[in-house]
Amino acid sequence: MKKLLLVVAALVSQPVLAQGVTADRIRLGQAAVFTGPAAQLGIQMRNGIKTYFDEVNEKGGVHGRKLELVTEDDQYESKVAPVASKKLIEEHKVFALMGYVGTPTGVAHLPVVTQAKVPLVGMFTGAEVLRAPFNRYVFHVRASYYDETEKIVEQVVSLGGKKISVFYQSDAYGEAGRKGTELALTRRGMKIHSTGTVERNTIKVEEAVKAIHASQPDAVVMVSAYTSCAEFIRQMKKAGSGTIFYNVSFVGSKALADALGKEGVGVAISQVVPFPWGRSVPVVKEYQFLAKKAGFPDYNFSAMEGFLTAKVLVEGLRRTGKNLTREGFIDAMEKMNDVDVGGFWVSYSPKSHTGSKFVDLTIIGREGKFLR
Repeated sequence: MKKLLLVVAALVSQPVLAQGVTADRIRLGQAAVFTGPAAQLGIQMRNGIKTYFDEVNEKGGVHGRKLELVTEDDQYESKVAPVASKKLIEEHKVFALMGYVGTPTGVAHLPVVTQAKVPLVGMFTGAEVLRAPFNRYVFHVRASYYDETEKIVEQVVSLGGKKISVFYQSDAYGEAGRKGTELALTRRGMKIHSTGTVERNTIKVEEAVKAIHASQPDAVVMVSAYTSCAEFIRQMKKAGSGTIFYNVSFVGSKALADALGKEGVGVAISQVVPFPWGRSVPVVKEYQFLAKKAGFPDYNFSAMEGFLTAKVLVEGLRRTGKNLTREGFIDAMEKMNDVDVGGFWVSYSPKSHTGSKFVDLTIIGREGKFLR
């Protein structure tokens, strides 16, 4: 009897492990697009996450626990998204979520995530609708679309451009970019010159081309995925347009360059992560070395973002300590104020989960290479 009581006392004294956490493992979940026209966005984001996780696991994990990534395909479709998140939380029983991709899907994921009170770190979207109102369970890593479109408009105006049109996806993502462009122009006493839309997961851009080309813009801000943006640019050029094309980061830079081939030269893209081919930023050098080691030598912005997301999440896990709980993790993340993860800074607090404000501009050069 005494022995039984000692066993019970020992069990009671053990910390209660959170869902998705065992003595030697932490299970994390990613719901993103892995099939269809936007598949490369989710695939590359996952590659970046796995690149960093492999290194962490090789060195013993976080407080002795290896990291395991489970993925579900939400197909970049709002109706599929909630099911994917529920599966990760209820069936796979993950501790936390990370590396989600897309605005319309993000909007559909959020109620499931919030109701379950599961932390979500890093969404490959800069939409304001996912940032306001403040959500205690969502930690952003990248800058917002408002930050990106401000940078684009600033660049166009500095070069003398006055007629700025917007080509955008007819959903929450597209609207976020359109609104950001409108706000940036309003601050300068200007208005959107013309607009054209495309349905998500399609390349039906003919009407948008007709409307925007007829208005003869100096520049077009583009807010869609790489397949539809590539088709829009091709058709605009075929129609004789000499406008300059600017894309926000979600487009999938490498995928866009590949899709356009020679027609991509001169196309601009705003970026929310450091240049993946550079050597001056420590986290980029780390990413390049580990990506090669992990078997992903084709550097790109999407994988770079996945890598940074993984670094931020792991830093939060380390700061939480060995007795891992979701609330403890959130508390630890909210104390990460102006944290340097290798030349890329993120800041969180109990009132702000913004992460980064970093925005850079790049253009596609010859042979699909990116220039700054």
